[in-house]
Order: sequence, then structure tokens, then C-alpha cells
Amino acid sequence: MTLLNDSKTAVTDAPILDVLAQRWSPRAFVPQPIDETKLAAALEAARWSPSAANSQPARFIVARRGSAAFDKIANSLMGFNKEWAPSASVLLVGLYTELRDQEGNLRPTAVYDLGQAMAHLSVQAHHDGLHVHQMTGFVPAEIEAAFDLPADVKPFVVAAIGTVGSPDDLGEALAERERAPRTRLSRAELVLIDE
Repeated sequence: MTLLNDSKTAVTDAPILDVLAQRWSPRAFVPQPIDETKLAAALEAARWSPSAANSQPARFIVARRGSAAFDKIANSLMGFNKEWAPSASVLLVGLYTELRDQEGNLRPTAVYDLGQAMAHLSVQAHHDGLHVHQMTGFVPAEIEAAFDLPADVKPFVVAAIGTVGSPDDLGEALAERERAPRTRLSRAELVLIDE
């Protein structure tokens, strides 16, 4: 079995926390239950993430492998996500509650705040030895219908959560992607103005 944890550590231009340098999004998972206390800690980290005006719009559907909810989420996945994600221990849907101002206009901060909650969740999970792979390759309308969601609760992301597995368990194309080195834009490309 070839695990890739150490080879995926980012080579950074400035020192960053180890948990951030080592965090990555695998597609190979070991299909077994995970430690529930680690999952609870990841959700707690999401709960304590910042949000605009403390509005806390992030919501989650947490589905463990073998449950009806897990199957509903897996069925909503698109493309090659259907191949690898169902081997994860947990499929989690990140949703946001639409926020409106006093005039009834949508406030755009809810999606941003869900993103912060997902970032906190993924970093805490990695710290505790779990891995998270977020994806938008799913059909939101299928999630809305499968879980009979209120009209103002919108699914935005699905995350596979579990223990990293071996790329040998993936098909050839996915295994190649799994083994590829991590890359990012340079800081010069990322920062538009730095005075």
C-alpha cells in the first residue's frame, strides 16, 4: 500500500503552520468508520468559524457510509466524483441559509461564511488525522429534493471525509492525479497589489 501523506506536504515560500502545509484533498479513502470524536471536533471547528454579523448561516448534512442519507448524497455526485467519493467514511453536504437585509435583498456573505466554516472543518479534521476532499461536482437540486430542504437553505459543496487510502485502489486516471505533486499559483500571481 502506497500512502502519500508525507509527499504531499507543500513546499512554501514562507513558513506556515504544519497543519496547513500538510493538508491536501485525497481521492483515495479507506472505506471504514472514522473516530466519531474527530468528526465531532471538525464540526465544532466549523461551528466556531467567523461569520458576518455573527449570522452563522452554515448548515451541514452529515451522512455516514452505509446510511440512506449517504446513498442519497452519493447519488447526487457527478462525473468521476461518483467513482471515488463513495469510499469515504462520511459524505457531508455544506449548505448555507440565505440571508436578507431589512429591505429583503439577499446578502452575499452566506456563501463566504460557509467557505470559512468548511476551511475550519478541514483544517481541524487534518489536524486530527482525517482528510477532507471538497467538491462542487454534484446536483444541488437532487440534494434539495432528497432531504426536503427549506427554500432558503442551499446546498453548495459536498465533502468526502475519512482516512486517506492508497492510490492503488483507484482507477488509472484517478491514481495518476492522486500521485501528482501539489501545485499552486506563485505569490506574485496571487497578490495583485502589494505596496
